Amino acid sequence: MNLPNLITISRLLLAPLIVYLMLKGYMGAAFGAFIVAGLSDAFDGLLAKRFGLVTDLGTYLDPIADKVLLVSIYVTLGAADHLPVWLVILVVSRDLLIVGGALLSYAMNLTLKIRPLLISKLNTTAQIALAAIVLGELGLGLAASGPIVIGTVVVAGTTVMSGASYLVQWLRSQSSEDTR
Repeated sequence: MNLPNLITISRLLLAPLIVYLMLKGYMGAAFGAFIVAGLSDAFDGLLAKRFGLVTDLGTYLDPIADKVLLVSIYVTLGAADHLPVWLVILVVSRDLLIVGGALLSYAMNLTLKIRPLLISKLNTTAQIALAAIVLGELGLGLAASGPIVIGTVVVAGTTVMSGASYLVQWLRSQSSEDTR
């Protein structure tokens, strides 16, 4: 277990803490913990790439940690009416689509040839930014209604585009598998 993987695991473990802080109304602390989680995401990737510490485990753990963190925060913010429920459903459904496609491929013993897409990276960045803005407004009293509206539109658009792109990529991957 190398340092980048340990940092990723710590980010994974921060998700329930952040949700707990949010549920208890400690939005400032939740915002701070979320910022730490975001910085750890950048730091573990930088360490892994810079020092040749990329591992198969880390390749799987990193996106799982991102999904757990973002989905749990989005569900909590949506349940508390701090984000539109339709947006939360959209974000969670996209992630379920991606995970479901991977599980289906695995269950059918098919090769999964899905690679990270630029639109997906933009979507993750937009989701992180929107969560940070909402938590910053709630925890620090920032006036952010304009950025929240813009962020909601951007997250919705990139979520739809990313989900559709992954679906097309998965269908192409599976249809090329069927021709063998």
